Amino acid sequence: MQMHAIGFDEFDEDDFFLIGIHTTLEDYRLAYLLNVTLKTNLKKANNYLMLNTRKKKASFSIFTYENPKYEDQWDLISNSSKTEITDEDNPLLVNTEIKTFLIPEQKKIDYFIKITGNVTLDYVKRTAKKIQSIEQIITSYFIDNKTLKSKEYLIF
Repeated sequence: MQMHAIGFDEFDEDDFFLIGIHTTLEDYRLAYLLNVTLKTNLKKANNYLMLNTRKKKASFSIFTYENPKYEDQWDLISNSSKTEITDEDNPLLVNTEIKTFLIPEQKKIDYFIKITGNVTLDYVKRTAKKIQSIEQIITSYFIDNKTLKSKEYLIF
């Protein structure tokens, strides 16, 4: 009987596709327009994606849609988080705002759509093209997640 040992490198944790979106829209408005255009049902998740490192703490909004018919899941994820820092000694002074990025090497991207499940690259590219047809979207495109240094933040 032949046996096959599975190594840790054989677990494909980045089994998802990414679409990057450039827009000035708020997350809830973008989710609505995506729902109308793509016939999805993105809903605000009950929790935020939390990033806690020694240097920074940030939370990123998530909208989720599960399609049982095609067995895929969509997550609309904000790429930036703004945190206001106030001077505790003098709260009347102007607050400082710090912007943190979920994927720092993609600072120009405002939102990601992460698609997990039974989908093809061709389907993802067609979806990105449909998203680009929304008037308020500057651009949208497929991102090869294998090129991202910080892709572990997208695995949840």
